[in-house]
Amino acid sequence: MINLDDQERDKFSVLAAAWWDPAGPCRTLHEINPCRLAYISECVDLAGARVVDIGCGGGILSAALAAAGARVTAIDASSELIDVARQHAAENNLTIDYRAEMSAQLATRCPAAFDAVVCMELIEHVPDPAALIADCSALLRPGGHLLVSTLNRTPTAYALGIVAAEYVLNLVPRGTHDYQSFLRPAELSGLARGENLRVEDISAMHYNPLTRTASIGGKPRINYVARFRRDDAQ
Repeated sequence: MINLDDQERDKFSVLAAAWWDPAGPCRTLHEINPCRLAYISECVDLAGARVVDIGCGGGILSAALAAAGARVTAIDASSELIDVARQHAAENNLTIDYRAEMSAQLATRCPAAFDAVVCMELIEHVPDPAALIADCSALLRPGGHLLVSTLNRTPTAYALGIVAAEYVLNLVPRGTHDYQSFLRPAELSGLARGENLRVEDISAMHYNPLTRTASIGGKPRINYVARFRRDDAQ
């Protein structure tokens, strides 16, 4: 089974033309990106590192990783978003291997090839989260890191991550998220451990709509980031 919900792909594809507009519908992605990059940089020396961005969208994080010195491969199920990402890379002299490809295809083609796999704001949009984590693990070399961001399945996450973010503050387009697809940290950790990935960190990601900045730390009640390490000695 292809681990893809066509409706989920299509609702992001329609944003392609405005993906790189910092004041557009993807504004929040632009504003949290420095925080995401800093979190990745804490455990991965990006200079020369082989990094794959799974579900890269139009390339906001991919571009930042490449600018920091990483050798980046980036994939997304949306060919429209990959086209936008390639155009941005060409205009900014960034060398990024963008592909309209699924994680299972890449894992078959490039097993154990990467120092780090980043999978941000994707796992809550796929039909089979376990299969996605399995693909991510297969892509990692021994000792490599998987970095994931998603939303916790709590009443607070529903109230702030959906009602407030989508319908009150308009931080993200309406209909972006489905509460039932959110993953509790224990669920994500269980999937990771099943794929020989050791949990190193799970922390909240906080977004301040007044300052338009993000920070990491504390209990993961709403948005959170997680770091896992491929541990073949287990």
